[in-house]
Amino acid sequence: MTRYGTLYGIGVGPGDPDLLTLKAIKTLQKVDVVLAAASTKNEASLALSIARPHLGPQAETLRLNFPMTRDAGVLENAWRENADAVAKILDAGRSAAFLTLGDPLTYSTFGYLARALALRSEAPVAVIPGITSYQAAAAATGRVLVESGESLAVVSGVADEDSLTRVLESAQCAVILKAYKNLPAIRRVLEKLGLGDSSVFVTRLGLEGEEILTGLRNLPEKPSYYSLILVRRS
Repeated sequence: MTRYGTLYGIGVGPGDPDLLTLKAIKTLQKVDVVLAAASTKNEASLALSIARPHLGPQAETLRLNFPMTRDAGVLENAWRENADAVAKILDAGRSAAFLTLGDPLTYSTFGYLARALALRSEAPVAVIPGITSYQAAAAATGRVLVESGESLAVVSGVADEDSLTRVLESAQCAVILKAYKNLPAIRRVLEKLGLGDSSVFVTRLGLEGEEILTGLRNLPEKPSYYSLILVRRS
């Protein structure tokens, strides 16, 4: 009978190593292999650098390459190759932790990997949640995300203007994640809805170059990938 290792999806939070949960730290100290996603254009893994102070001495590290593309065929090949590599580790009875920024189930590569792995291995999978970037941004700004009977919309910043408008015009409170590539369009939508001055732009929270700006008048021309906007109707 095969004794499988467990794959842990671990959220390491937005950037500060002190924001990892106790459960995440305990798991990182005991797993055999730590898996980190890295772009094929950049070998660095921010999630790994955040988690590194908490790794056990026995842990090996393995970078899994994830191409920065929307080509379905290229992505499918990458998921298959990465899932094969992880299955080989787990099927040998070794445990592994896949690191993600923020939370493993919120705009993360972990979901893709877990689905591909399920087709290749019967190894168990466990998820250890992490603090999301927008939770940390709310704490850093002292801004209430949502309360009483309000609702909170979590919005992708890569959506088109019409989609953004439909969501934001009905939302009482919202968080716009991935607010980098499409920032001019996001600003147009927020200003059109009268939400520009009350919005808060947060970039590289907990990292070098952190910046928090109230209003949308002085946004950077080339914002970091790690940028978000907190939106709340007054």
